[in-house]
Parts: sequence; C-alpha cells; structure tokens
Amino acid sequence: MQARTTAAYFVQAVLSFSLSGIALAAGIAYLPVGGWTRAFLGIGLLYTVTSAFTLAKVIRDRQESSEMITRVDQARLEKLLSEHDPFKVEGA
Repeated sequence: MQARTTAAYFVQAVLSFSLSGIALAAGIAYLPVGGWTRAFLGIGLLYTVTSAFTLAKVIRDRQESSEMITRVDQARLEKLLSEHDPFKVEGA
C-alpha cells in the first residue's frame, strides 16, 4: 500500500516552492549589479530548479523500481509457500 499525501501538505509544498523561487528571482532582479551578472544568476537559478526536479524524478523512479521487484519476489514466495505441502511424503 502506497502512502498518499494530504491536500494540505501538497498545497504547502507548492506554495513553499513558489514563494522561494519568486523571492530568489526578485532578489536577483533587484541586485545592484550589471545585466550579465543578473543573467548568470538567473540561469543558475533555472539550472538548480530543473536539476532538483530531475533528481526527485530519478529517486522516485528508483524507489518505484525496487518496490516492483520486491512485490514480484513476494508473489513468487507466496506461490511457493501455497504449493508446499509439509505432510507430503517424497517418493511415496
């Protein structure tokens, strides 16, 4: 069974991410430096955000893959246990 997040937790996560991104973008926009420096920092911000999404996806995919393998192994074990008869005499 997979644990689901609540709607409140989802909204909190989205708002937190949005607010932090907007605050950092505003900080970069109002920084008293030249345009090239602002552009460099803006590209760095975008690269960090996209890298975070990619990392989260890779971690999620790995976890789902390991869960699937575990479920397959568990199903095989359950099948073997259901077919096993401890009272069966071999060779009789």
